[in-house]
Amino acid sequence: MPDKAGAPPRAWQRMLSGRRLDLLDPSPLDIEISDIAHGLARVARWNGQTRGDHAFSVAQHCLAVEQIVRRLKPDADRTLLLMALLHDAPEYVIGDMISPFKHVMGGDYKAVEGRLHMAIHLRFSLPAETPSAARKLIKRADMIAAFHEATRLAGFTIAEAGTYFGRPRTVTADGLPLTPQPSATVEAAFLARFAELEQPPARPGEKG
Repeated sequence: MPDKAGAPPRAWQRMLSGRRLDLLDPSPLDIEISDIAHGLARVARWNGQTRGDHAFSVAQHCLAVEQIVRRLKPDADRTLLLMALLHDAPEYVIGDMISPFKHVMGGDYKAVEGRLHMAIHLRFSLPAETPSAARKLIKRADMIAAFHEATRLAGFTIAEAGTYFGRPRTVTADGLPLTPQPSATVEAAFLARFAELEQPPARPGEKG
């Protein structure tokens, strides 16, 4: 219903940075990494149905996916790794919808998600559309992370998780950040990894 008589419904969200992000027409200028990290660290994967004293957040999932991409492609450049770290970044605004609900929502959800994803990429000087090869690799890493999360945290059997996500053959759960952590800890880790990836590598002869 309208916010006031005759006024259209509000379609923007105020962020802690002070930005007002329009969900219908998101501007890259209204996107801040601090808002993304803060939000993702507080959005629960699996609708919160995970083991542990804390929710397993989307931020932790993104850190795991970025690490898996590095294992799958050791020579990955910073652009690919940033796209992996930010692959679920729109969820800092729209939340983490489980796959069954996405199917129910249909195209509207995907359209909003797509616009946010493009704006986030443009904000951080990434390709507006993720290139096909990178998209496939990130999706593969995403499914590997989902399998390990499902079996270690969300109560899935190995056979059941294999049916939905495929059973990883090359990437084990060893070393992945799969122990749910407090949101402030995860937020700091996400920001730290983003800062590492955003910083261009030093040229030969330059000091780091």
